[in-house]
Amino acid sequence: MQFRYGIEHECALLHPDGSFADYTDTPFDELQAVVDALPEDPSDYPDLRIGDQGIKRKRWYVEGYERFDTDGQLVRCDPKGIEIRTRIHPSIDATVSAVQKDVARLDDALATSQLRSTVIAFNPVRSEYVIEPPLNEWERRHRLGSPEERTAHLHMSTYGPDLNLSCDALDTTALVDVARKLTYYSPWLVPLSFSSPFRDGGPWGGLSARTAIRTGVRPAVLVFLGDGDEQVEADPSLTQRARLAAEVGRIEFKAFDACPDLELYGELLSLLTGLVLDETLPGRRTTPDAQLHRHVAVAGLGDDDVHAGTGALLDAAAAALAGRDDDLARLERLRERWAGRESPAAEMLARYEAGERVAGLRRPGA
Repeated sequence: MQFRYGIEHECALLHPDGSFADYTDTPFDELQAVVDALPEDPSDYPDLRIGDQGIKRKRWYVEGYERFDTDGQLVRCDPKGIEIRTRIHPSIDATVSAVQKDVARLDDALATSQLRSTVIAFNPVRSEYVIEPPLNEWERRHRLGSPEERTAHLHMSTYGPDLNLSCDALDTTALVDVARKLTYYSPWLVPLSFSSPFRDGGPWGGLSARTAIRTGVRPAVLVFLGDGDEQVEADPSLTQRARLAAEVGRIEFKAFDACPDLELYGELLSLLTGLVLDETLPGRRTTPDAQLHRHVAVAGLGDDDVHAGTGALLDAAAAALAGRDDDLARLERLRERWAGRESPAAEMLARYEAGERVAGLRRPGA
């Protein structure tokens, strides 16, 4: 089986004084000026989708919530940060290397601005994006037509990757089955990535505010099918019609938190690869288990049952990856993180308690 991979990584931003930058105090044009200074590579296409408004013209683009007038013309985009997309690569190493290089290029471009990048999976100072003014008639027609459009405003508070993989041996039936498998096992996968222990200005008592808020109303997994393939009716969606040829057959895992350590993305992609290859795990769901995700968002790998469930997935993936030495090496590094019950959120909380500034926050009195 031949796999191909891609990563979409969302970067949050900080002001020079270290405070968190978002749509309330950072205009779209300021972020777009940073993107304008970055190179455009024609060979990125047709792997990457530009979109109707032309905002996504590069591997880097301003991520935000677009507003339209009553004739459907774009009038503004409220920014939340900058997203980086890799083109499609034939290996995990090449994909991780590509996102590392493009993060470095972004940081170089930000060096001439009043902003710098950070990685956290939830806006640490503002939990809710309020749609102001309310949607007009044209926007309601276009925003309420699908589960993802209806809940699109939720992504304004969250930062996470889309980890993409495709396999030439999977037909439509197999793709849908893989999506249902990964949706079922999502609660035991996501704690490895948790990186959102703050909301509304301080610790909230859990490890992933992103998971607690989004998973259940937003998909854990999407697969992209061709024009002639039957879509699965679900809310949130499990399948979506591919918008360009390069998307057909793509499995997109959407439930991980944004990872400060980009090498972790490679390890998680190897885990997903093993779970795609696995033929032993029985669990299947069409939509995410919201209640279980909310529990895991608080407890993480500190819960013995969750820890054991994650360990069982690592075992199943390792068995399925026999003979794939690079994947097994990445999986072994991930197993070490699991054995130590590690997550980026735990390290963030430790730094915060030590009085350090973390993603724009500092403990009172520090």
